[in-house]
Amino acid sequence: MTERASRKGIWGWMLFDWAGQPFHTLVITFIFGPYFVNELSQNPVVGQTNWGYLVGFAGILVAVTAPFLGAAADKTGPRKPWVLAFAALFVAGSLGLWGAELGLSNLIWVYISFIAAFIGAEYIIIFTNAMLPDLVPKKDVGKLSGYGWALGYAGGVVVLVFVLLLISIAPGGDQTLIGTDPLFGLDPAKGEPARASGPISAIWFIIFAIPFFLFTPDRRKDTKIKAAVNEGLGGIRQSWATIKKFPQLWMFFLSSMLYRDALVVLYTFGAIYAASVLGWSTFELGIFGIIAALSGALGAWFGGWADGKWGAMPVVQTSIVLLLLVSMAVLSTTREAVLFIPIAEGSNLPDILFFICGGVIGAAGGSMSASSRALVVHFVGDKISMTEAFGFYAMAGKATAFIGPFAVGFATWLTGSQRLGISPVILLFVAGMVLLAMAKKRAGNDL
Repeated sequence: MTERASRKGIWGWMLFDWAGQPFHTLVITFIFGPYFVNELSQNPVVGQTNWGYLVGFAGILVAVTAPFLGAAADKTGPRKPWVLAFAALFVAGSLGLWGAELGLSNLIWVYISFIAAFIGAEYIIIFTNAMLPDLVPKKDVGKLSGYGWALGYAGGVVVLVFVLLLISIAPGGDQTLIGTDPLFGLDPAKGEPARASGPISAIWFIIFAIPFFLFTPDRRKDTKIKAAVNEGLGGIRQSWATIKKFPQLWMFFLSSMLYRDALVVLYTFGAIYAASVLGWSTFELGIFGIIAALSGALGAWFGGWADGKWGAMPVVQTSIVLLLLVSMAVLSTTREAVLFIPIAEGSNLPDILFFICGGVIGAAGGSMSASSRALVVHFVGDKISMTEAFGFYAMAGKATAFIGPFAVGFATWLTGSQRLGISPVILLFVAGMVLLAMAKKRAGNDL
């Protein structure tokens, strides 16, 4: 039975979610993504197409390497050296986003920086997630996962409030919401407040990742990295052979691959859609993000509590249903109609509905993500090593992560419509929900 780590060790692990969340909040979802689509591109349709391809390509790179890294890390023992190496890649890429200047004719440096930051962020998660079952007894894994996810969302809220109050320009003015010039002399005419989202994410990460490296316990070193890589590459085939023997395992990994990718599409393109179709400024996007992050924190916390009371499976299934309904609501709303029903010109109903949808996306997405992390532990048990299992989990989450954004990019290009472009999200949620039910049925009393 796993002994409980010290309180400082557990808080250090939880703070890692807090440290990494601003990249997802500021860069991928609410600030830099809409800036890339609407300001760095010829037009929003071209921007959404290119953003989808960019996120998809980064997802491919993670998908083909994640399980091998997990296997190698499991052989070396300690995970912190791996976390540190990919943290350096993440920080370098995030800092590089400052170079996304308005009017750039060649965006190759922006692409490279984003891919580096994205890959670093995803690889880090593999190793920190794998440490979860070593910190608390199995019965508390879901609860700790939920609390860590909630703390991450709380970090996103703090960062967004900071940006709205001190960096972003308030609607209809030339100063921030509190009536001052943007902090650090950032010039909105040069896109600097949006470009600063990368460096802000990097600095925030550096500060709040320190407790993890100081206090969270790690495994002892077992073998050298070169030998570990060779062993890991050989062992990955055996682990996959083991997974294939248990239909509930590969069905779960496949289902999580689909429904988590659908959530990524919502996170990645929801704010972009609101900025382009509803005409939202950075300020409205920030409010939207705060609502989503606050509800995400509450959802993750409640999901952790519900996980401990009823188990992770009903939490994940309920969350998928809610996200599917929200996706349908988003796709049926424009400035002219809400849920396909025409509305009066100038009505604020679309804005109200989107704010509500943001809350549901945050709450359901937070609880689903946290409980899915716990489901890995419950489904896998002792069938394969936990680090390797989370490598597969990362692969499952990214194996179609390129398909979702690519599908959005292609659908946007094909239809010339941002709204129709994100319709693949519905199919992903439905397919994931069906496969998860099949995996649960196969697992029976083992789950």
